[in-house]
This record gives sequence, C-alpha cells and structure tokens, in this order.
Amino acid sequence: MELYPVFLHLRGRPVLLVGGGKVAAAKLASLLASGARVTVVAPRILASLRQPGVELREREFTAADLDDMWWAVAAAPPEINRAVALAAEERRVFVNAVDDTASATAYLGGVLRKGSVTAAISTAGRAPALSGLLREALDALIPEDLESWAEVAQRLRSHWKAEAVPLPRRRPLLLRALNDLYGEAV
Repeated sequence: MELYPVFLHLRGRPVLLVGGGKVAAAKLASLLASGARVTVVAPRILASLRQPGVELREREFTAADLDDMWWAVAAAPPEINRAVALAAEERRVFVNAVDDTASATAYLGGVLRKGSVTAAISTAGRAPALSGLLREALDALIPEDLESWAEVAQRLRSHWKAEAVPLPRRRPLLLRALNDLYGEAV
C-alpha cells in the first residue's frame, strides 16, 4: 500500500488522545509541542497527562468525543482503538492507533528534528523499531548545523521567487550555495 506522507499543522486545533496510560503520555508531549488543543479520554488518567491546557474526560470513550476533532491518537487497548477507528471513519477523522495498524488510518514514524528541519521515516506501521533505527542513522549523518542550511534556503527561495527562477534550476543553485557556506568556514 502506498502512503501519502504529510506533516500536520495542529496549532490551535482540537485533537483527541484516547488512553490514559504510559503510551498516551508518550504521545502527549509532541501533540502539545505542535500547539494542539488536546483532550484526553480514558477511565483512568496518569498524573503525567494532567498538564495545563489539557482537557481531561475521565470516563470511557464515546463516538461523540471525536466530534469537531482534526486528528485522533488511539493509545488504548485494541478493542478501544477499534471503536475509535470506526467512529473516526464515520466522521472523516484520521487516527493514529499506537501499535495497532489494523485500527490506524495514519502511521507515525521515526522523527528527526534539527532546528526547523523535520524528517520522518515510516514503514507503514509494519516495523516501528526499524523506523527508529533509520532515524538514528540519519541523525548521525545529518550535520548539527542543519538550521543554517534552512536559513540559507529560505533566503534564496525569496530571491528566486522574486526573480522567477524556474523550480528545476533552484536545487543546483541551493547545492552551490550550501557548498559556499562551508567554503567560507574553511
């Protein structure tokens, strides 16, 4: 199955996190970092999920919990994840069901962040550990000063757009500029 890779802009948007245990707690940090407005639903909720700005619903999941949500993460037992997936399908909400590919319509992968650059690797939910290993390998290969690359690319992009430089010509020009960046440092 071919997947469509995407990065979601969740800032200020409502997101549902179903589950109140360690797995849900591990997902919460990145949801909050993205600026999502998170609602947690679970019969029992760990203290680590009780954070400022997080709405808590300490009870069983109901389909209506998905109303008006942009994204959902199901970090609960498989039978609950299946219920979330079915209700989300009816509402056209994508669901990442943690370690439950049968209930997922979206898969997360190994994520590498350096400055404003983010890379993600997916195995379509088949082998999360492999995604993690590949992320670690990329982390070792990609330079720590990657943010300076992004700054150069952003500056040049504005110039190229103003000059109407065709898209196929931009990549070689960027490569030359990045090589020059290191030439100046030597």
